Amino acid sequence: MKKNKYVIYWLLTGCALIFIMVVVGGITRLTHSGLSISDYRLIQGTIPPLNEQEWQEAFELYQQYPEYQKLNYHFTLEDFKSIYFWEWLHRVIGRFIGVVFILPFLFFLATKKLDRPTIKKCLVLLFLGGFQGFLGWYMVKSGLVDRPDVSHYRLAAHLTTAFLTFSYSLWVALDLLYPTKNEINKKVRNLLRLGFITIIIQIVWGAFVAGLDAGFLHNHWPLMSDGKLIHETVFIEQQPWIKNFFEGKSGVQFIHRYLAYIVVGIVIWIWYTVRNLKLTTLQHKGIQSLMVLVFLQFLLGVLTLIYAVPLWLGVAHQVGAFFLLAAITFTLHRFAK
Repeated sequence: MKKNKYVIYWLLTGCALIFIMVVVGGITRLTHSGLSISDYRLIQGTIPPLNEQEWQEAFELYQQYPEYQKLNYHFTLEDFKSIYFWEWLHRVIGRFIGVVFILPFLFFLATKKLDRPTIKKCLVLLFLGGFQGFLGWYMVKSGLVDRPDVSHYRLAAHLTTAFLTFSYSLWVALDLLYPTKNEINKKVRNLLRLGFITIIIQIVWGAFVAGLDAGFLHNHWPLMSDGKLIHETVFIEQQPWIKNFFEGKSGVQFIHRYLAYIVVGIVIWIWYTVRNLKLTTLQHKGIQSLMVLVFLQFLLGVLTLIYAVPLWLGVAHQVGAFFLLAAITFTLHRFAK
């Protein structure tokens, strides 16, 4: 730990910044602010409009695109400023994360603070960070052509890459923080891997729900509506019917709902499997955190649905997903290393 202290701090700082970026990204999405900045300027875009003329120019540029023309044609300049802030903040944090990752990496590389395996892992991190920035631009681009919203597929790719970058950053930090290996229990390790993959799939469908605004219908629980497990529109919104589970609002909500039960079930299965095993303190804490967080996240999901996605609950639900992913990454590391 002492030898790699500053490298660990660097990686954990990156994790914290990605967390903040995802929270701000969630607010950006829920306030429909993501298409307010219609051009991409890597350096100049860091500085927002500073006077009334610059604000007017930015607003006039926004007026040239579908979101204003089809949805927000009633917007005043003041309305525009309110959505501009969240998208600007989201992009600035993204640029700051790039600086925080690249400059210390070059310093640690020059001062030989990184061994060869860690250098390879950091290069993967740098690739993921750059790819995440590209996906953000690619996502926004989809809402500037003929539709006043971004592609939910591109949104899912953008969000999921952020979660994976966070998880991998945490994993690399844990490798340095806990260099001593535990005895591996393959059954528990494989169950945790299954849980990790299932949570990632659930995050993808959560992004589909967000991208299609599917959380604003079927605001009932435990049934979807009208006393039926599957609302009849699940199978008739899109043809062929399988597309409903990827592109239909009812269908993606259905998958997201019932994947939640599967995630809870897997975590309970993990807990049941390890209950009589002799665990280290960190393994025990990892399992405890998983149990608490999975039920908290499930509750947040139900409340978010019932109350039709108020801003604070939508953000809390996304934060819950973040902590749950962090918990299973930590626990998997303690059982797999």
